Amino acid sequence: MDAIVEVDGLVKQFNGSVRALDGLTLAVPPGSVYGLLGPNGAGKTTLVRVLATLLQPDAGSARVAGIDVCQDPAGVRARIGLAGQAAAVDELLTGRENLEMIGRLYGLPRRQARHRADQILERIRLTDAADRQVRTYSGGMRRRLDLAASLAGRPSVLLLDEPTAGLDPASRLDLWELIGDLVGTGTTVLLTTQYLEEAERLADRIAVIDHGRLQSQGTSDQLKDRVGDAIVELRIPAADQSRTLAALRPIGAARPAGDQRPGQIVLPAPAGARTLREALGRLEAAGITPVDAALRKPTLDEVFLTLTGQRHDRPTDRDREEAVR
Repeated sequence: MDAIVEVDGLVKQFNGSVRALDGLTLAVPPGSVYGLLGPNGAGKTTLVRVLATLLQPDAGSARVAGIDVCQDPAGVRARIGLAGQAAAVDELLTGRENLEMIGRLYGLPRRQARHRADQILERIRLTDAADRQVRTYSGGMRRRLDLAASLAGRPSVLLLDEPTAGLDPASRLDLWELIGDLVGTGTTVLLTTQYLEEAERLADRIAVIDHGRLQSQGTSDQLKDRVGDAIVELRIPAADQSRTLAALRPIGAARPAGDQRPGQIVLPAPAGARTLREALGRLEAAGITPVDAALRKPTLDEVFLTLTGQRHDRPTDRDREEAVR
């Protein structure tokens, strides 16, 4: 199927020399969740702002639903919804009033805006809180209302820039379910996220970008396959760690990078199960009994590290606050 979002050779510079986007090219299939992963400063938010017509690119092109973002920004805005990194709702209004106001801004007649607000409130399960001021809402409720506001114009494409940043795990799961429901009705979602598990859980395809350039894209499994072979992961008694490394170093054993857990050993498994059997045989010959042994694919964290040269660190609350500012 034709892409509903097309980005071709997109370039965006700041201060004359900093390239936030450096010839970025990608295509988003309709009716899917397309995840954007990358370290801080990779260009994810800049791309969202270009697609939302909030920034003009310096070179290249971008089209949403077949409409060029530079030639017809109003046409693009009529077909998208946008939820940024902070909830953009009026705390002094009720949830219903917020949605009715946004519906009116989209040009809906008053009665239709009220009907649309009722539909959305039911969809995001906020009907019981609809007539309370938003300042009384929890963080998760505000994020759901913010997402709901982006749906007022029935968008073909929903741009979500770290929509679950700062949410507790229960609220994050609730929002994941809502995003899944939206895609089930035909909405296309472009999602930037700091959470690897979020990309793996929600995204049909994932693009890893760094320094404004596309590093790789595909399904989660495809990205893992491109990074390399399967991995044997061993857990052994901490007292046996040195002897284990000595016994398995000839076949590539090492401590996991940055892993401080005692007794964790990993090694590449180009031969799959045969590598696992060889490792266990070497340990048996050395008189070492592992606590646990497993054969697995690389994790998305390891994909991220390989493609960007940076270990993914889950953002702290301080990081999120600074990002919001």
